Parts: sequence; C-alpha cells; structure tokens
Amino acid sequence: MKYISLFILCLILSACNSGTDSNNATSAVAEAAESAKNKVQETAEKVTANNKYILTPFSPSKEYADAKIESVTYSNNTFAFNIADGTYKLGMQTPDAGVKNCANSAKGQHIHLIVDNGPYAAKYDANFKLPMGHGDHYILGFLSRSYHESIKTKNAHWLRKAHVHGGKLEGAKEVTEPMLFYSRPKGTYTGKADTEKVMLDFYLANVVLGSQFKVKASINGEEHMIENWQPYYIEGLPMGENTITLTLVDGNGATVKTPLNPVTRKFTLEADPLGE
Repeated sequence: MKYISLFILCLILSACNSGTDSNNATSAVAEAAESAKNKVQETAEKVTANNKYILTPFSPSKEYADAKIESVTYSNNTFAFNIADGTYKLGMQTPDAGVKNCANSAKGQHIHLIVDNGPYAAKYDANFKLPMGHGDHYILGFLSRSYHESIKTKNAHWLRKAHVHGGKLEGAKEVTEPMLFYSRPKGTYTGKADTEKVMLDFYLANVVLGSQFKVKASINGEEHMIENWQPYYIEGLPMGENTITLTLVDGNGATVKTPLNPVTRKFTLEADPLGE
C-alpha cells in the first residue's frame, strides 16, 4: 500500500507539472503575439508621424452610369463633343457638391480637355475653340463633376493620338499604351474651406491598378503609393506653392516606359485675404 500511495503521488505531481508547462507555453505564445501586434502598431504610428501629408479616399460620389461621349470632331481649331442625352448635363451642379468639402466650380459640370502633359482646360459647352500646335499630340477629353472629379468609365472619356495640321486632326488613332494623365490639384486655392482638403485626381487609360501597376504620388517630395483608381483628399499642405509628381510604376516600383510618364504640376494655396 505504501508503494501504491507513492506512485499515485508521483502521477499527481507529474500531471500538475505538465499543466504548468502547458499554461506557460500558452502564455508565452500570447505574449509573443501581443508583442508582435505592438511592434506593428508602433511601426504604423511612426510611418504616420513621419508623413507631413495625409491621403484619404474621396467619399463616394454621384454616379453617372449613362454618361457618354458619343463622338468628337476637331476642325478650324474647334472641338465639337457629342454627349449622349442622359442624367449627365454640362453646366449643372453635381447634386452632392455641397458635402464634398473641396473646391467646386460655380459654372457646374464640364469637360476636362488635356493635350499631352499640359494642364486641363475646363469647358462648359460641348463646342469650344482650342488651338493646338502643329504636330503629333495625345488628346484626352473626359466628363467631370462640378467639383472637378472625373467620371471614370469607359464611355465618359475620349483619347486619341493625332497629327494636328491646319487647325484639324489628321490620322487620329486610338491609344493602346498604358497612360496616366494628371488632373487635380490645379491653379490657386483660396480660403480655409478650399485649402484644408485638396482633391488629388488623375486619369488612367489601358491600365488597372493593383499588383501589376501603381501610381506613385510625390507630394512636395514625400512619396505615397496609390493602388486604387479613385480621387483622394490631401490634408496638411502648406500655404504657398506646392508640387506634385505622378508616376505610373510597375509592381516593383520601377517607372513604366510609356508616353508622358511621369507628370509634374505646381499649384498654390493661399489664405483668405479678408480673414476667416
């Protein structure tokens, strides 16, 4: 009986020790996981702290599924856009303009017309005069909301490479290369309402962002990698002149060898001269 009692006591002690080891192991795993989580959080905070500027996705905008540029002609230095009759109308205020908290055009919805890497010309009528220099040009026109956000659908844009001669297009061809065009910010923004949040918007053709392609936005030298084609609010910009460079890059971050890439634009923020 004595030996049996000793044997049972040993089993109990062994079981207790096994449970302790198991608890210790579980505790160690939990501590390691918590430590890793803290390190990730610390890294994220450091990245945020090191960025002067914050990019946040634009809030969902008024959709225009039926917006369509049916045809475009150019003669005598004059463009004529044939826009389908639908919910999208030139010159109208986009219904959600009041909640966007960014610069809005009092003239309403319009066409953005971009020639090569130049800044866009805002056109509120379907027919307008716009002289282009003699030679080959990339020409992009897309429909815009009143607050300058592009409508990013296949039918809402027109892109051609053409030879311009004598105020008309010769041999206009559809563009098949991946292309990136800069749209906003542009010009001068005045007052608190327009300078606190500035919209970054660009236009893509023949390319889908994701693992294969990205857009690198250099804002006053600070780099941000964009993986979704949508507009963004930029916060934290200083008053005065600012510079943005947009570059279409591949999955490894290398500049894509395609026409007009990269593109750089300057714009200005200024305080309201009458005070705020």
